[in-house]
Amino acid sequence: MCFGPFKRVCHWGPLTALGIIKIVTYSMVHCSNMLLPPTQSFAGFLNMITFLTNSGLTIYNLLSAMFEGPGYLPLRWCPEYAADEAYLQFCKVCEGFKAPRSHHCRKCGRCVLKMDHHCPWINNCVGHANHAHFTAFLYFSVSGCLQATAIMGYTLYRAFYRAWYMQHMQSSLVSTTTIHFTVTTLILTVFAIGLSIGVVLSVGALLFFQLRSVLRNKTGVEEWIVKKAIFRRRPSDKVFVFPYDLGWKKNFIQVFNWNLEPIGDGISWPVVKGCHQYTLTIEQKEQKLEKRARTRTYMAVKQYSGHWFPISHGFGVFLHPPCTDETRTPLRPKEIINVTRWKKYWLFGEKVGENTDQRGWFPRNCVVDIGEDSMRYENSLENKKNK
Repeated sequence: MCFGPFKRVCHWGPLTALGIIKIVTYSMVHCSNMLLPPTQSFAGFLNMITFLTNSGLTIYNLLSAMFEGPGYLPLRWCPEYAADEAYLQFCKVCEGFKAPRSHHCRKCGRCVLKMDHHCPWINNCVGHANHAHFTAFLYFSVSGCLQATAIMGYTLYRAFYRAWYMQHMQSSLVSTTTIHFTVTTLILTVFAIGLSIGVVLSVGALLFFQLRSVLRNKTGVEEWIVKKAIFRRRPSDKVFVFPYDLGWKKNFIQVFNWNLEPIGDGISWPVVKGCHQYTLTIEQKEQKLEKRARTRTYMAVKQYSGHWFPISHGFGVFLHPPCTDETRTPLRPKEIINVTRWKKYWLFGEKVGENTDQRGWFPRNCVVDIGEDSMRYENSLENKKNK
């Protein structure tokens, strides 16, 4: 069991990230010492110092994003003026109002300032306070793995064709006889190359989306809100304007500076002309009202354990899980659920009853739509409890 600051590290995400960094760094240093020894040439020295800088900054920004955290809204927070409470949503868990751009994270258990998403790799949310460190972590990890892939791949190539190089390359920058792998180092290097390529592809894609988010000044949560705002409007309605997009230069400076420290308090934000602090929160509240209006009530008829890939409920459910890290909520027969989102094989909803905070995804074939009979059923359950 981990306590104190180590509790944040004792999670599969940070441990996996640190493990990948260690394996790639060890293999890269080993290959560089054979291919381009840093003590024998300036190119070798530059190669080694560049990679170690990328590796060191990757670890530094990973730990900074993890321990500094996204910044949390104070518990029981209220706006300065009581009249502004009408424009804000109320968080039952934090017992306070949600400030503009703040959202409640169920995994962190707090309302997060300018929440982008909850990242398992840092076992924390990405938000106002650590957005720059998180993006820097992505950049240096991709940069270091690109370099590692090239150097380790070329070293492996030279080792496989060692005899040809010794015969045909009379003058070489590096002696081919120094490139030698044992079975262990060969397997480790091949594995490290696979990890590096995986990081470049997967983390590189995440880096692209994060940079786009920074340049648009629009978090992942806000991207979804704006899409719904555009979708729900008719052609005759006024176009929705995202209030925080100040232009890519100002957006970039708002996140990145020399010390990567956040600018502002995370509650009040500069907005474009024609908008105000509550433009987005008003839109959110209107979307919530529409969401409640289209809510349908279902009753569970089969038990569901809450597993992410429940094979017992059919191959359709097993092979088509929701592409999200949102929770799965277990079900017991006769439980009532208010459903707000639908997929072909899965539904998302919140249980009705004592534990109203239980919500998540569950298989569609575990429930039936009880429609208008739901209120009658709920009333009968309440009457039985009272008796």
